Amino acid sequence: MASNDRIAGLLSPYRVLDLTDELGFLCGKILGDLGADVVKVEPPGGDPARRLGPFYGNQPDPEKSLYWFGFNNNKRGITLNLESAKGRELFCRLAAKVDFIIESFTPGYLDSLNIGYPALSRLNPRLILTSITPFGQTGPYSRFKASDIEIMALSGCMSLTGDPDRAPLRVSFPQSYAWTGSYAAIGALTAHYYREQTGDGQQVDVSAQACLLWAFSHAHIFWDLNRHVEKRAGSFMTGRSITGAKMRVFWPCKDGYLNFIIYGGEAGRRTNQALVEWMDSQGMAPEFLKQKDWKAFDIARVTQEEIDRMEEPIGEFFKGVTKAEFFKEVVKRQMLGYPVASVKEIFEDPQHEARRFWQRIEHPELKASMDYPGGFAKFSAGACQIWRRAPLIGEHNEEIYGQELGMSSAEIAELKKQGVI
Repeated sequence: MASNDRIAGLLSPYRVLDLTDELGFLCGKILGDLGADVVKVEPPGGDPARRLGPFYGNQPDPEKSLYWFGFNNNKRGITLNLESAKGRELFCRLAAKVDFIIESFTPGYLDSLNIGYPALSRLNPRLILTSITPFGQTGPYSRFKASDIEIMALSGCMSLTGDPDRAPLRVSFPQSYAWTGSYAAIGALTAHYYREQTGDGQQVDVSAQACLLWAFSHAHIFWDLNRHVEKRAGSFMTGRSITGAKMRVFWPCKDGYLNFIIYGGEAGRRTNQALVEWMDSQGMAPEFLKQKDWKAFDIARVTQEEIDRMEEPIGEFFKGVTKAEFFKEVVKRQMLGYPVASVKEIFEDPQHEARRFWQRIEHPELKASMDYPGGFAKFSAGACQIWRRAPLIGEHNEEIYGQELGMSSAEIAELKKQGVI
């Protein structure tokens, strides 16, 4: 069970208003994991992302979205209509008291409501406003809308994902949101460091398209220096040999896939020799592999013909090996290589268990508890963990509008009736 003592978090003195959609959920969660008091601001009726599945008990319900649970834990939740005058008044009262606001509206939207950065900075000069959009606040694409698949496409990531003889692919789970949310948190905390030195807040402009470029930064360098366009390689790796040889990275095995590469250098010598010895113990090492001088093996000049000749018997050997057998031998023989873990295997991984990574979080509204991925890092001074489950729709309206802004229950009820909250 996670502790509710958020004061142990490194950011526990700080408050955040989170006005983001999926593009920024992780940014708010990271700040919350570090102990910040994050308040998720949703439109009346709830955030559209609550309709994203899968759902607890396979029952579509805005209060049971596992996607929502995963990315909005460590946040309190309120509802607020920013397009109403009263809603903007309440927002400004909240904004005056917080340290960070993160938002993902189309550039210019908050300015059109007179609650953009110029107005907010006059209200709260120390405020850090982190604006997260598909293409940034400026430039010809700045007002374009895009979901994960469009961001992955226009960032260039998709051009390198998939098999070379097939169409480009996106990674199945939205990666642009994860990359962008992480970099947005870095940007917000960098601005926070600057604020601690100068006393000044600022706006942080985060472009998802730009964030994704770091996922394949080698390709930009190859083009800039050599005018070489990297291509999709699928289960293979290229760029290690001046001959252009491609080398297999993922291999089918008895119960899934393995990650193994024929390496060069001293690390490669030990790994390659150990693999051949293992194959030989099973009577599956051809003579040419047993006789190969791995010290003299030059990965930078190896030809495709030589790679293909080596990979054929290795591939046949791996087909008869399970992932568990492979990993056991890798550790025993001090080789480089890993099994490709399934979600089930990740959940049962003894490494995570040893580090007490998983956290069991209570959901009283469901009369259930769930295991969540825990904090992204462990700190020797301070905590990073899950402090609370994701909020229900408007769960903390009374707490924040009533206790913190001093409104009466009757006033709050009237605001709800008017569609302000």
